[in-house]
Amino acid sequence: MSNRLTNFIAAGLLIFVFVIAVFSMKDDSATMDEVAHLPAGYSYLTQKDMRLNPEHPPLIKDLAAIPLLFIKNINFPSEIKDWKEDVNGQWGFGYHFLYKAGNPADQMIFWGRIPVIFILILLGFYIFKWTKELFGNKAALISLFLFSFSPTFLAHGKLVTTDVGAAAGIFIATYYFVKFLKNSSKKNLIIAGIALGLAQLVKFSVILLLPFFGILILVWAAIKSSDFKSFLKSFGIYLLSFILIIVVSFVLIWPVYQYHVLRYPSERQARDIEFLLSSHPIPYLGKTLAWAAQKPILRPYAQYLFGLSLVYQRAIGGHTTYFLGEVSAAGWKNYFPIVYIIKAPVALHILTIAALLYSAWFIKKPFWQNPWRRIFGWIKKHFPEFAMLTFIGIYWASSLTSDLNIGVRHLLPAFPFTFILVSAMASSWLKSPPFGIKYLILGVLIFWQIISVISIYPHFLAYFNEIAGGSDQGHIYTANSNLDWGQDLKRLKKWVAENEIDKIYVDYFGGGDAKYYLKEKFAPWWGTKDSKELPKGSYLAVSATLLQNGCGQPVPGFNQPAGFYRWLGQYQPIEKIGYSIFIYYIE
Repeated sequence: MSNRLTNFIAAGLLIFVFVIAVFSMKDDSATMDEVAHLPAGYSYLTQKDMRLNPEHPPLIKDLAAIPLLFIKNINFPSEIKDWKEDVNGQWGFGYHFLYKAGNPADQMIFWGRIPVIFILILLGFYIFKWTKELFGNKAALISLFLFSFSPTFLAHGKLVTTDVGAAAGIFIATYYFVKFLKNSSKKNLIIAGIALGLAQLVKFSVILLLPFFGILILVWAAIKSSDFKSFLKSFGIYLLSFILIIVVSFVLIWPVYQYHVLRYPSERQARDIEFLLSSHPIPYLGKTLAWAAQKPILRPYAQYLFGLSLVYQRAIGGHTTYFLGEVSAAGWKNYFPIVYIIKAPVALHILTIAALLYSAWFIKKPFWQNPWRRIFGWIKKHFPEFAMLTFIGIYWASSLTSDLNIGVRHLLPAFPFTFILVSAMASSWLKSPPFGIKYLILGVLIFWQIISVISIYPHFLAYFNEIAGGSDQGHIYTANSNLDWGQDLKRLKKWVAENEIDKIYVDYFGGGDAKYYLKEKFAPWWGTKDSKELPKGSYLAVSATLLQNGCGQPVPGFNQPAGFYRWLGQYQPIEKIGYSIFIYYIE
């Protein structure tokens, strides 16, 4: 296949991703995290004050808020309590900014998502670029196809959240770091440092790149050395270079965070830090960072480390989640493997298994014969693949030990590396006869994935594969950002209007505002209310996340309200709005 044709097809796939992302998100209401991220980003750009949403770095939020600067007459509610008095009043401020301040919420949400879609396209470009450099045109197109028809990327690549940005940051930073190891020029060192710095400005989980890069340096020095003495010398040189890369990245972080604390009063910054880190497992961390926040040169780094500390604190604290009939705030060890199995397309699973079997077939001899020599020989010839496998292992290990089980989106940084490795094996497999049968099998799998993913349009967030029984059965397994993040509130409004319903009780989970959209037809409801308070002949709309949290069996030690929606078991929903909002008629 010629380069020209390959590039033409790749451009077509990326255009497809952009178009389908735009058209599938235009009718989506704000999802849960967007109501915090987008208003926070606007506050950063206009107020130069990062008191809101400090647990996430600012870059994605800044980019999303740029289009809002061109929308006339946006009202910034600087006099409300959530901004003036509350410590990190991101949720109250976000809802007020979008829905109560007289601002055009839908217009702001739509345009705020466009920059995130461009980041999605940038990631697709780099997946194609690196695959093509390593394995050629066919593998590059296969990997780009897997990306372009990934329901998880299509779902989250159009939202003002940090997950796709983190995947892009990690992938691109890894690309340039491996490039630096192979050619340790000053130019490549600086580019690797800038890529690492930009990645750290996207999401704090990117900090995993530091131990990951440390492992790569260790292994790279080992495979390039003939004896222990030369290893120590080589390792020392690369370690010094790595330190310089980290320095470059932190030099980049300083001016970005400096802008974001310019008008954030240092006394308030210190007070917020100490308050929010008062229960942090590391003693005196809050006091130390509060002290640093009052030193002009250290203020940006104090804010950065403050956010990093908040993420660590939240990760060990868990989050209330429904999974396989249970409700827990402590997480499950089998959560991510099962969610990955039922949320990724079956065709990808088949290709992954085939790639693993095909790789095993290449091991001609028993693996126990000269294992270290053979492993080191393979790494010398396939260092980029080793780097990808290492990151997948590190990231999956960290995910399996996390108590924060709220969505397959947290696995997105591992997806691009998986796509490339699977595509490399598929391309290699196609090089030997019987060619016709092999291309037919690959074509069937590609067609299957296209049909499976496109058939769920525009509800990519609610995608579940055939193993789970499809999206209609997804709520049985899990909810939250795997199924229901609040994206269907505008569709509920449309359904209420089409069915001429005068009043509907709503228990909604997400970043929208039910009263804003439904107006006088909205009646508030929450799960712990007595069901007898619902009048006969009324309509009740419940988000799947809240419904399943109220139906699941609490695990031992779970001390929050449970079982409050089991009474709805006597009813069948009369409608499902986009798979995420269940509507009941109460008789």
